[in-house]
Amino acid sequence: MSAPKIAVQILATGAQIFAKALFEAGKQAAKNAKHTPQGAIGSDIAGVRNATSGSLTDKLTREHRMTLDEAHLILNLKQGGSLENMLKNCDHLFKANGPRPAPDPPTTGARLGKQPTPPTHSHYLQAKFVRARERIEAEMHVVK
Repeated sequence: MSAPKIAVQILATGAQIFAKALFEAGKQAAKNAKHTPQGAIGSDIAGVRNATSGSLTDKLTREHRMTLDEAHLILNLKQGGSLENMLKNCDHLFKANGPRPAPDPPTTGARLGKQPTPPTHSHYLQAKFVRARERIEAEMHVVK
C-alpha cells in the first residue's frame, strides 16, 4: 500500500470515531439535561413547582418565585417577627451591600497618583433583599 492511501484511511477512520463519540456525548448531554433528581435543591426554583394548590400562599410563591421561609432566611428573621424588625433588617442589609460613598478628592499635598479602588457592592444581593421584603409584605397583606 502506498503512504498516501494509508494516511487517508487513518484520517477517515479517526473522523468516524470522533463523529461517533461526539454523537454519543450529545445524546448523553440531552439525557442529563432532561433528568431532574428527586429532592435536588437547584432543580426547583424556590419550591415553585410544589406550589400547585390554588391557595393564596401558593399563588404568592409562584408570583414572587420565593417561598416565605426563603424570604425569612434571606432577611435573617424569625417566623412571626414584627414588621418593624423586618424593615430594619432589610434596610440594614440593603445599605451594607450598597455602594460606598465616593471619598472626598484630595485637597493639597496629597498624591494625585493611583487611588485605591473602593470596595464593590452587590446588585444581586440588594435585589434579593428587596424581593424577600416584597414577599413578606405580600403575605402580610393577605393575612390582614
